[in-house]
Amino acid sequence: MAHTHLHLVSDSTGETLEMIAKAALAQFDKADVDRHFWPMVRSVQHLDRIVPELSARPGLVLYTLVNPDTRKRLEEHCRTLSLPAVPVLDSVTAALEAALGQEAHGRPGRQHLMDDAYFDRVEAIQFTIAHDDGVGWENWEEADILLAGVSRSSKTPTSIYLANRGYKVANIPLVVESPPPPSLFKLKHPLVVGLTSAPERLVQIRRNRLLTLNEQATTSYVDNDTVKSEVVFARRMFADNGWPVIDVTRRSIEETAAAVIKLVGERKRRKDQDGSGGKFEGVKPI
Repeated sequence: MAHTHLHLVSDSTGETLEMIAKAALAQFDKADVDRHFWPMVRSVQHLDRIVPELSARPGLVLYTLVNPDTRKRLEEHCRTLSLPAVPVLDSVTAALEAALGQEAHGRPGRQHLMDDAYFDRVEAIQFTIAHDDGVGWENWEEADILLAGVSRSSKTPTSIYLANRGYKVANIPLVVESPPPPSLFKLKHPLVVGLTSAPERLVQIRRNRLLTLNEQATTSYVDNDTVKSEVVFARRMFADNGWPVIDVTRRSIEETAAAVIKLVGERKRRKDQDGSGGKFEGVKPI
């Protein structure tokens, strides 16, 4: 298997560049790649300081640089070193310029400006952390999304991921012996989404959880029949209330969050089209 170096050069935090590289690398099995991260490169002088590293570890260079002088200098260095260099956002930016009829602003880190969207995201994260695991049910009506599911069905990590996307999220564990507060069934604003998983997968996750806590792994918490009953109980509740259901058995947190966001958009379209409450009766798990 070929080994290569991947240099990520950004004039901002590099978060966007890292995500693009990660998504692309996921398409290759067991890719043997060493990643080198160069964030906040905003001057020719700074760029010149990393050139020896590019020379010592030649490979593919991906970059997001908006300053024309810095871009030109990097491209010159790459040509001299015979390194392929790819400006990963150029084609998207050009397409948007054509669609919008205006030129893009060449300012680094513009997506990280502390604008209203930034503060909304911070507020969403604070709300979500404060309403984890059934806490703060009195404020659930303020949420954008409420995730419900049995223990270890990825409610908390999915909530945090969605909060970073700007959604206020609450979540509640469904326990057969402890009914949820009645307010759960009266919510109007939040989209309530049920998360479910294959019982055998839940048992496996729960056993691992107990092992990390050095607790006994023979309780009803990991009993196969008990877990199956929990899943049936939760699925019945989802169906009775017309809540959409997402099966997280083989989904990553990112995939689950994407499915939730899609449901949010679908609910909004339903409301706009027919003025309904956005119910999802009869919808099979996705």
